[in-house]
Amino acid sequence: MRQAASVMSVNCLLRCCIRLERKHVATHLVQQRTLSGADAVNALRPFYFAVHPDFFGQYPREREVNENSLKRLNGYLDNLQKPGSHSVQPMKLTFYVRDTRDSSDVQADLLTSGFRSVSFTLHTNDILSTVMNVLKSCSLPIEHMSGLKASAEASERPPEAPFYRPIKWDKSYYTFTGFRDPEQELQQARRVEPVLSLWLRNNEPEATKKQKVSLPRREELIRLKKELCHKFYLADIRWQRSWGVAHRCCQLQSLSRLSQQNPEALINLQGHTIVFADQSGMNASGHVMLGTMDVHHQWTKLFEQLSSYRSLLQQTEWLKERISLLLGGTQVIHMERLGPVQLIAEHYSTLSTFHKSLVSRRLRLHPRSLQGLTMLLENDRSNPSLHEMGHFIVPTNCDPPKLQVFLQSQAPEARLRTQRKNQLQVEEDAVVKLCLQNLSLRSLSKEPSVSSSQMILCCKRLVEQRFPLMQGLHICVSHFYSVMQDGDLCVPWDWKN
Repeated sequence: MRQAASVMSVNCLLRCCIRLERKHVATHLVQQRTLSGADAVNALRPFYFAVHPDFFGQYPREREVNENSLKRLNGYLDNLQKPGSHSVQPMKLTFYVRDTRDSSDVQADLLTSGFRSVSFTLHTNDILSTVMNVLKSCSLPIEHMSGLKASAEASERPPEAPFYRPIKWDKSYYTFTGFRDPEQELQQARRVEPVLSLWLRNNEPEATKKQKVSLPRREELIRLKKELCHKFYLADIRWQRSWGVAHRCCQLQSLSRLSQQNPEALINLQGHTIVFADQSGMNASGHVMLGTMDVHHQWTKLFEQLSSYRSLLQQTEWLKERISLLLGGTQVIHMERLGPVQLIAEHYSTLSTFHKSLVSRRLRLHPRSLQGLTMLLENDRSNPSLHEMGHFIVPTNCDPPKLQVFLQSQAPEARLRTQRKNQLQVEEDAVVKLCLQNLSLRSLSKEPSVSSSQMILCCKRLVEQRFPLMQGLHICVSHFYSVMQDGDLCVPWDWKN
């Protein structure tokens, strides 16, 4: 017994020594290579110009990828600015990078659409190295970094502005470097942005033609989905991204072929929701994800491991119940559409860490004092906050007594916002139904980034105007105009009259 205790003490001591050494080295490196928030924004200007989602209006999938990756990159950079937090987890990011140089400098790996896909992993522990990594990975110029390196070594500055608010550069910069001025491009795009009636007149024939061509595929998609759900007792089949109808049909056909070749493999899927995604596994909601780039062997292997995944899911539910009891009835929730996909193992790790922190400190909360309230756990935050939709956003490493004070003080406001959110959802459902009926639409949906308030305003205006050219079409409320490959029409929620 004593020998085992001695071994444990030695191991603990070794781990502490290693951590202290790493912390000393990291601190030394950060002191030598620090960079302020404003300097980082300045340095990343070429990168922001190349990947900003506003320039991908005609490419919804690429726009979504860049939006999610920018959020994760900003969180990574924000973490590096926090005092005493210089060690972060490696993060893999993917961006679609626009060609921002003159046509004579176009690179060979550009897609026909004018951009290329770039993936890289961040593992640096200081802002300067991270900025250099991002620029080099995207093959963007780094000559302007020389001055920043000198100033970074000269002094250590406190954290400044957020990374998503770039400063304006002088027009001579674009003349000298050959880069396009994105602000000028945006202004030109806004000036030529048509009113909805004119845009419908010009694009309705193309949308109608594409929709007619896609009808057989749409019917096949409905048939395959219904058949697979019925045959294997699936709760639902969904898609992580806004893939076209043909792409979705191919994915269902692939799963159907697997079910015919190896029907026993799909028996374990009973009761589950399948999500065709970028990778295979189980997400934090307990849905089975099938990687669209994976082969049948990898899917089959996943199906065989579902019992282990279900066990992990049960443990996460148990942790949520324990956390709810400790926090006065507040429920831990997970929102699929907020940020990148979270795997079940990562979700369990987050819950476990947070639960251990709560158990170590006795909180004095009435068991039902916060009943009906919800919260999201995030690893990349330093302070708790209250979202406009009424749920709390809580850092995993939040100090329990501090969290108790915050939850109790913000509970009344959280209930008001939650009530308002529920009212908006009811109003949105009603106005969408009215819009479908009055305009005789085939379908009416919205992008996740469109809020309920925006959707309500958009639908009310559509009902008032009654555009005949929309009759029989699939409409998606978005932030831009576009005719999708299957004939769906994307219209901005704040369309001009």
